[in-house]
Amino acid sequence: MDMAEGNMKQVVVQHRIKPDRADENQRLVEKVFEELNDRDPGGLRYATFRMADGASFMHVAVINDPNANPLGETAAFAEFQGELVDRCDIPPAPSDTTVVGSYRFFAD
Repeated sequence: MDMAEGNMKQVVVQHRIKPDRADENQRLVEKVFEELNDRDPGGLRYATFRMADGASFMHVAVINDPNANPLGETAAFAEFQGELVDRCDIPPAPSDTTVVGSYRFFAD
């Protein structure tokens, strides 16, 4: 990561979904990526990981402008968040982060 990009905001969010709703959660996340790919809002790097237990998810977002999050402008993300707390065994835990190092993680 170029240190000139240090004004970007990095956020990691982890949560665990009720096992019977984990596939539903994944489908909702996939819809977010479909909309992002269709709209290509820019200003965002975003990845979601489903952990080996099948019910835990981790979202990693790098937002170019900390005052304008493109995720908040997508209908699919609003739908994903709509019943998220009801789907969760462990609610979302967002953490602002600082990149210590990366290897091609932020590359275009």
